Parts: sequence; C-alpha cells; structure tokens
Amino acid sequence: MHPLLQDNPGHKMLLLGNEAIVRGAIEAGLKVGSTYPGTPSSEIGNNLFLASQDENAGFYFEFSTNEKVAMEVAASASAAGLRSLVCMKHVGLNVASDALMTLSYIATKGGMVIVTADDPSMHSSQNEQDNRIFAKFANLPMLEPRSPQEAKDMTIEAFELSERLELPVILRTTTRTAHVRGPVTFGELSKDTASIGKFEKDPRRWVPVPAVARVRHKVLLERMDIASSLCEESRFNHVIGNGKLGIVSSGVASNYVADCIMELGLEDKVRFLNLGFTFPHPRKTIINFLNSVEKVLVVEELEPFIEDAIKCIMVEEGIQKEIFGKASSHFSRCYEFDPKMVKKAILDVLELDEPDQKTLPDLSWVPELPMRPPSLCKGCPHRETYNAVKEALKAIGKEEITIYPTDIGCYTLGLLPPINMADYLICMGSSVGSSCGFSVATEQKIVSFIGDSTFFHSGISPLVNAVHNGHKFCLVILDNSTTAMTGHQPNPGIQLKPQGFDNPTVPIEDVVRGCGVKTVKKINPYKKNEAVEILKEVLQKDELSVVISESPCVLYLKRVKK
Repeated sequence: MHPLLQDNPGHKMLLLGNEAIVRGAIEAGLKVGSTYPGTPSSEIGNNLFLASQDENAGFYFEFSTNEKVAMEVAASASAAGLRSLVCMKHVGLNVASDALMTLSYIATKGGMVIVTADDPSMHSSQNEQDNRIFAKFANLPMLEPRSPQEAKDMTIEAFELSERLELPVILRTTTRTAHVRGPVTFGELSKDTASIGKFEKDPRRWVPVPAVARVRHKVLLERMDIASSLCEESRFNHVIGNGKLGIVSSGVASNYVADCIMELGLEDKVRFLNLGFTFPHPRKTIINFLNSVEKVLVVEELEPFIEDAIKCIMVEEGIQKEIFGKASSHFSRCYEFDPKMVKKAILDVLELDEPDQKTLPDLSWVPELPMRPPSLCKGCPHRETYNAVKEALKAIGKEEITIYPTDIGCYTLGLLPPINMADYLICMGSSVGSSCGFSVATEQKIVSFIGDSTFFHSGISPLVNAVHNGHKFCLVILDNSTTAMTGHQPNPGIQLKPQGFDNPTVPIEDVVRGCGVKTVKKINPYKKNEAVEILKEVLQKDELSVVISESPCVLYLKRVKK
C-alpha cells in the first residue's frame, strides 16, 4: 500500500509539502486527479499516480497531454459531482488559463482544487511569474500554505470551500513550501466510496454563450462576495503580538517573520498578521489590523500583491500609516527571500541594530568549491543527436549560418558549451512556432529541437501551421520515451513503459505524417554514421522536414529495468 493511503488517524509522517497536498486530497475524498508534470509541482502527480495504482485507492488519476487538457478533465469531473484536483507549475497555468477564465463563470459542482506551484528565483523555470495574480484575474478564492501541515489542511479546506461556493479554489504554493519536509498528522480518510458521478444538464449554466456568460459573471461576483465573508472568519488568517509595528505576510515568507520575532524577542514590538486565505483579501481584518499599529511592513515574495491591496484599503478608508515593503525598497520583486533578508528589513523599520552574532571560526583558508553548471547526463541520447546534427551541417557547409530554436526540457542544456545549439526559446512548443517565423523572416537554415512530451504538449498545432503555410525548416523530435526533466513521467508516445502503466502508445511518426509532413525520417543517435548520413540528406532539402531521434533516456532505462 502507498504510505499516503494509510487509514491511520493521528499517525505522523515527515512529508514534502507536495506529498502533504496528496494526503489532504485523499482525506478529502478525491475522485479524479490530473496534471501535466512540472517542477516544483511534480511530486503531487507522481504520488497520485503511484497511489492510484492501488486497487483500494478509490480515485482516478492521469498525466494529461498538457495543462489545459488537465484542467478540462478535472473541471468536467467536478461538473459531474466528483471531487477533483489538477496540479501544475506556475507557467502551466498560462496554458490552462483559457479554460480557467471561463470555468470561473460556469463554476463547479463537486469540489475542485487547482494547485499552482510558483518558482521564485527560477530554480527550474523560464520565469518567476506570481500566480496570485490569476486569483484576482479569474475571481477565484486562493489559499497559501506555509508548511506541509498547512498544505494538507488547506487542501481539505479548499475542497470544502469549493463546494460551498461552487467555485474552483486555487491552492498556491512556491518551491520552498512544495519541497520542504515537515511533520504532518494524518486525519481520517473520507468515507465516500462512490466513484461515479452524474452530470445534470443545464445549458443556462454549463454552456457559456454570451447570453449565459453575462448572467454567470454576475453570479461569480456574488459568490466572491460570500468568499470575502468567509475569508474574514478563516482560521488560516491570524494575528499574534501587540507591538506598534504591524507586519503582514503570507506563504513561506511568514515563516521567516515568525522566526525573526522569536529569535530577537520582538513580541512586544511587533504585531504580526499571517495570511493563509489570501484572496479575496480579508478587508475587515486588514482594517482592524491597520488601526491597531503605527506603521506596517509587508513581507511577500515576488509581486506586491498584498502590499498594493493594503494601500488601496488605506486610501479608501482614509487610514494614514507608513507602509514599507517593495515600494520602499526594503524588499525586491525578484527572487526568493531568506531569513537574513527579512530580519534586516524588520530591524531597519524598527530602527534597531542587529544583535552581535556569535564569533564563527575563520574559514578563509577553505578553497571555494568549483562551479557545477547543469549539463546533459553522460550517455544522454540528446547529446549524441546534437553531435550528429552538428556534424551533418558541417558536412554540407551550413553550420555557421544555422538558427537553432529550442524548447523546454533536458535538451535545453544544448545551450551550453561545447554543444552551443540553442538560440531561441519562449515557452513549451515555441521551437516549432518560432521556426515558422524565422523561416519567413530570414534566409538562414533552421533546425529546431523539441522533446517527445513537449511535442504532444504543444508542438502539434504549430507543426500543422508549418504545413499549412508552407514554412521550411527541419524539426528534430528528441524521443527519449519519457518526460525526463520532471522525473520520468509517461507521455502518449512512450514505448518503454513503467510497471503498471499499460495505456496505448500514440506513435510520433504517425502523428507527424498525419499533420501532412512529407519528409519524415527516424534515426538512432548512437548509430552515428548512419544518423549523420540521414541528416545530411534531409538538411540539404529546402522544405519542411521532421527527424525523429529515438533512444531512451539512460536514467529512465536503468530505472525501468530495475
């Protein structure tokens, strides 16, 4: 039995924040889960997948082809009355936002939780967007845990809140809350054994033609008014301390504030409002808090989401208080915070000197560790594919003038020396779409790269566009039979399947030919001479072509064999 399926109330286990979300969903009676994997949310999907293989799990889970599809799977399950959860990394919500913005109108029936995992400091992402903005943009309630225990508890609360409001609820985490490990107390498992729902037809709700959408928008705003009242009563919003400096914080940053208050003994100098139910903003709670302090420091990573809301409330209520945060340059809108940074800001606003630190031993004699930039694994088939493409282009005299649009995956590391074959990247699938643009904007040779999972995620539509509009470039599909970068999750094209996964395979070659591409070749990157000859033949043509480089990820191959 998967450890997160244990029916053992009161049992404590050290869990990652992501694992705690899974346990919370199971305790809440999850029936349908979906995702497209993306760090820092990957462990949610991985654990749901493993747990779903147990015959007593009681829920269905799938790795969907992209986040929009995953959102639609969870939404329709909710419309049929089942509790559902969809998870993704922050940029995944961009893909799913087309569904999200209308889903908030037609709303839900069974509880639906949307987990979005933000990545401040971009540990594994191409940007560090603040997805709290989506809660305001889509008009949806949002909870933000600061520990694994809160991650579990808020997941359960999110399902209940969703059903009370008939709205999806956003559970927003960041890398630190997703990947921190802490003690979590198990609660009782749901007694609901029903796994089949029923969809009740109602075109005036579920089919948002303009006449319906106009009505549903008003319903959404009325429900968010109810959410505002519930936010004021939430147990996840609480105040400690009685000082004259008010500090407002949420998420992982609130841990740093709490630690600083305790470490420096600031309980009589600081009054701390920790927000867990962060949208709608608890207006009355904030007003009462502002009236109880002399000045305010807002501690939040990334955008001034709470800071700006507090400033608006102050203007509307005629409250005049000094407010510090990002606008005062005490904090940056970039990157993660750390305890030292938060401590410095609090002491600065309090006009206190930092206490003397304990003298540490002189370690200046210790040499600095060498830098270890990420690189493709030894024996990686992507490395061999890049080498074969480079050799083929050199043989036909095109190496120096070729543009290499690339995509999201392990192979993005082709950017680094000695490969140096990544010139342009925007988002998932952009290697194909941007190749279309380069093909009409330049006379240079274009060779683009995309992985198998990314191809299914968002590479098919731009490939159809390339066929339809007559664009000329060579697309190399790097098929390593897994979604490697995020932890070896399955995708529709895999041939080497993990144990217990027997879903049908969708051959990439069939898809490519079905899109209308005439020149389609396969290579084995480890058969270098043969691969180079095939590539030379293809690259000398002035047409749209696709080369599928097939060889499993060496780490995945070892894992499956084990």
